[in-house]
Amino acid sequence: MQSLVERYGCIAGYPDSTFRGKQATSRYEFAAGLNACLDKINEIISAGLADKVSKEDLATLQKLQEEFAAELATLRGRVDALDAKTAKLEAQQFSTTTKLFGQAIFGLQGRANNTASIFGAGVKNVPDNGTNINFGASVQLSLLTQFDNRSVLLTGLQVGNISTGATGISSLNNSFTRLAYETNTNNSVILSDLTYRFLAGDRFAVIVGPAGVNPITVFRGANRYESAGQGAISAFAQRNPILGIGNTTGGLGFDWQISDRISFQAVYSANAPANTSGNGGLFGGGFTTGAQLVVTPVNALDIALYYLRSYSSNSPFGSLGTGIGDDIIAFPPTSPAQVNTDAFGSTINWQISPKLNLGGWIGFTSSTVAALTGSVQTFNWMSYLTFPDLFGEGNLAGLYVGQLPKITSSDLSDSSNIPNLFNSNPITLGSLGGQNVSTTQVELFYRQRLSNNISVTPGLIFLFNPGNRAGSDTITIGVLRTTFTF
Repeated sequence: MQSLVERYGCIAGYPDSTFRGKQATSRYEFAAGLNACLDKINEIISAGLADKVSKEDLATLQKLQEEFAAELATLRGRVDALDAKTAKLEAQQFSTTTKLFGQAIFGLQGRANNTASIFGAGVKNVPDNGTNINFGASVQLSLLTQFDNRSVLLTGLQVGNISTGATGISSLNNSFTRLAYETNTNNSVILSDLTYRFLAGDRFAVIVGPAGVNPITVFRGANRYESAGQGAISAFAQRNPILGIGNTTGGLGFDWQISDRISFQAVYSANAPANTSGNGGLFGGGFTTGAQLVVTPVNALDIALYYLRSYSSNSPFGSLGTGIGDDIIAFPPTSPAQVNTDAFGSTINWQISPKLNLGGWIGFTSSTVAALTGSVQTFNWMSYLTFPDLFGEGNLAGLYVGQLPKITSSDLSDSSNIPNLFNSNPITLGSLGGQNVSTTQVELFYRQRLSNNISVTPGLIFLFNPGNRAGSDTITIGVLRTTFTF
């Protein structure tokens, strides 16, 4: 056998490219090597090179075949069974080019009874009517079609029935209590992503599509644990809210890896790119454009700086479109409101050790409203600690403390300012100023991995001065999130 291997090169080691010369060989391993030599010599003969194989070697092969006939038969039987299974899988597979993966989140959530003070002392103790414990699900399916090693088509489908919002006057708190996985499509399937992504160079990637193109999907996230199903439980703690400004969906973006430690991303995204009339189309209605620079001075530190310019024209009120914190910034006399916003922000994440991350962000917006003089400014910040693999591999604990977006200054004309509408008594519309208190959020969660595909996350959120309004009760939110990935 050794002489055959040396002359015909029919064995190149084990599948892991090692030879294990000091390890004893079993009869089945020897038979596998013999089978490889049989195949190699058959190839030589089939190629018309029979004269390259000596009669002595053929005789040796025949003797070895007789000696190891039982083992060879067993190996060939296993190979035949494997071939049959492979043929069955190929016949039944979904696609040779498309892979299906997804995430299903089941959420059990509720918040304690509380009352809000709205319009200053004019309307006090307004009960929160959204405190029932509720149970729902959010499912995301993704189809990844790879055309070659430089281009893919991503199709995303989403369906959900989770809604924690209140109604009536108490609904003013909804943008402060929203959860990360809260998706309500009334159990109808919607298209959440349809993007074509390709490499235009070794360091330059492009994304284009009618759905799923916005700063959130184009910009690289410095926070390494940003996920509705696996990360923080509140919408605010997912990422800097200004990255969702304009609530846009379709357009064009790119990601340029300038050097090993510096990258640059940019995006243009429209709010209603499919609409042909009114405030729609790729350039006829609301849009968001922006850029981000990411620097990694050392492996453990990521720093992201970003700027966004947004135009909104389809909201009856002056809205930023983020759905978080002080999202409505004006009550203009005409509707819909046309709002121009400049947003600036930065996110930092420092991996102190494999078991500890420290990070946070700040975000600032400045907006003007058409037909009004003056401007409105908002500010938010967040700091967090995350503890990967706490008490077990795949687990994650998190502590987040921050201030939700707050109107810090407003001097719009024509009695359109928001802060005084909610905080003064008597109501003095049009007065200059900002919110007189800040909403502070404290969030704690612990993700327990039950298996490679299942995790359970209990969590608590405390909101102090919710709605950026003085006199309102602290809101306590409890969550039990179960996430299935496949």
